[in-house]
Amino acid sequence: MSKMKKLVLLPILLLSLTAHADERELLSYKKLIENQRLDKFYALPAAERDKVNLFITIKPNNKSYKPSDVVLTVVHGGERQALPPLSPEFRMMLVPNPKWMDDDTRIMTSLPKEEKSALGWDVVTPLPEGLQWNYAPVMSSVSQMNQAIKKMAGAFSMFAPSVKVVVFKFSKPAQLKVGATAYNTDAKNQIKLKPDAALMKENPLMVASERPFEAELDSE
Repeated sequence: MSKMKKLVLLPILLLSLTAHADERELLSYKKLIENQRLDKFYALPAAERDKVNLFITIKPNNKSYKPSDVVLTVVHGGERQALPPLSPEFRMMLVPNPKWMDDDTRIMTSLPKEEKSALGWDVVTPLPEGLQWNYAPVMSSVSQMNQAIKKMAGAFSMFAPSVKVVVFKFSKPAQLKVGATAYNTDAKNQIKLKPDAALMKENPLMVASERPFEAELDSE
């Protein structure tokens, strides 16, 4: 190697080492996947999870941190790969990578050692395009997710949480009509609906005055 190449590569190497110096281990990749039951979720047939999108959430206890402050990197042997950036809701869609499902693959975080984060997951149901949709395909996401949760929990299904409502979230006050019944947003610009057995059979149109930016499944 020429002297010129050595002079060029040395600062680059030092920069690389400095960039990684502030990282610390969060947990193993396998532990993250198994603790959040992502392996169980994606093992379900596609038809049993087609009405829901599952996101893991990584939320620092220190509320001063923004999603962009949380940088996660997978280290597998000599390989480094950044995980997708967190959304504004501190969410990430993470499909298990079989290549990393061993005890040696680690997830590194950019947060300092003293900072703790809560791991969990959020579930949303994808809405069809436009401002109106049939009731049953959207609201049946609740029962589909509850069935998925039972299978993900296995022998501990009796202790597993359940979802009960679809929360339609709007960026401003709005109205959602279900057949002849109109619902208005609350102070948070949200409308919470529980699945109704009679409406599931009737399958009326749901018509929104504004398109929700999200329809999240929640426990209350």
